[in-house]
Order: sequence, then C-alpha cells, then structure tokens
Amino acid sequence: MVDRLNNKNLFIRKGIFMSIKSKYSKEEKVQILMEYENGTSGIKIISKKYNIDRTTIKNWMWKYHNYGINSLINSKHNKSYSREFKEKIVLEYLSGDNSQKDLAIKYNLSDKSLVRRWLKIYNSHRRLKSTGKGMKKSMTKGKKI
Repeated sequence: MVDRLNNKNLFIRKGIFMSIKSKYSKEEKVQILMEYENGTSGIKIISKKYNIDRTTIKNWMWKYHNYGINSLINSKHNKSYSREFKEKIVLEYLSGDNSQKDLAIKYNLSDKSLVRRWLKIYNSHRRLKSTGKGMKKSMTKGKKI
C-alpha cells in the first residue's frame, strides 16, 4: 500500500503538510491509478489522500493508457530532442492533420505538453533549440576569500 502520511515523508511549512519525496515507484503509480479506475475514489480525493497534484495523476493516466505500464517507470535522464525533430512536429501540427495529443502518441513523446511548449516558442518567432543531455553549469566560480 502507498502511504505518504508518515513523518519521514512529510514536513510542515507554514501549517501546510508538504511532501519531500517527489518520486513514486511504478507500483505505487499503478496502485493509485487502479484506485481511480476501479471507481473506489475520484481524482480529487486521491489527490488529497496521497498529496499528489491532480494534473500529475492525469498525466500518469495518460501515459498508462497510451504507452502502457512501463511508461510509469521513473526515468533517470530526461529525453533529448533535436531542433529538427521539434520543428518537424510543430510543422506537422500546423498542417492541421494531427492534434497535439495525436503527435505526442505518434512520436512517443515523454509528455504531451511538449508539443504545446514547442508551438509557443515557434509562434513567438523564437528559435527552437536542441535539448542537450545533462545539465549545463550555470554558476560561476565564487570569490576566494
């Protein structure tokens, strides 16, 4: 059973319980989704019970229904997409042949909101950029004392 209401996984900030554990295992996600699918509880109740945002639960549901149970496995790395790949998807959407959701499924995107984000960048006349692997160093060296 998933139990997020224990002291080691919660802390109090300004009187509000907040989770410090952000990752759920595949098994925990499936259990939560099955609770919804079986009609045991609604999303609002499940969201409160497990301290998970409703949008997160809906995203898990979308991945589960479109890509299967293995899509719920936590990835150790973010997927990277080339600028050309992003432009291809944006132009395909703008042709009117596919919805954003259809393109996310067709190209096995990690998140259905990616198409929307790429469209926003494209429509604001900014250049889509390739997503590199790993994090770039954004901090400079501090002063030596």
